[in-house]
Amino acid sequence: MGVLDLTLRGISVEHHEARLVAVAVIPVAAASVIGQLATYPNLTPWYAGLDKPAFKPPNWVFGPVWTTLYVLMAFAVWRVLRLRRKTSARRLGLTVFFVQLALNAAWPWMFFAAHSPLLGLINIVPQLMVISATVILFWRFDQIAAWCMGPLAVWVGFATVLNLAIWSLNAA
Repeated sequence: MGVLDLTLRGISVEHHEARLVAVAVIPVAAASVIGQLATYPNLTPWYAGLDKPAFKPPNWVFGPVWTTLYVLMAFAVWRVLRLRRKTSARRLGLTVFFVQLALNAAWPWMFFAAHSPLLGLINIVPQLMVISATVILFWRFDQIAAWCMGPLAVWVGFATVLNLAIWSLNAA
């Protein structure tokens, strides 16, 4: 094995790692952008005009929280993608992760764009269940990845209660 062979192997490893980062980051970033496209145009006047519970955080909290959660999601899925053993449990964990990500991207369209807290609720309840399943599945082969998904489960649990309260306060 010569120097050229080692260099080519190094490039191959670097290229593989870059692909894994892309597979982790691009879908998560896309989910964030897709959600923002539905959210921001509907903050005023529609969302601003809704009755909200006293426990709703100020609007400025949501940006930093979601940015942190998206970074944690990308890091978690990257860790799982890097695992050398390609097992059916890993495949299931990744599938469930991407299902929760799709539900995550759809929620703002159902709640904000459709102006429907009820549709948001119809999305967020199963979304919370799928996130919880992701945490459990990731725990089986990468506890750090599971811990990274934990804050998302907690936040979406809170968001579920908030969504329910908004729907209850504004049901006609």
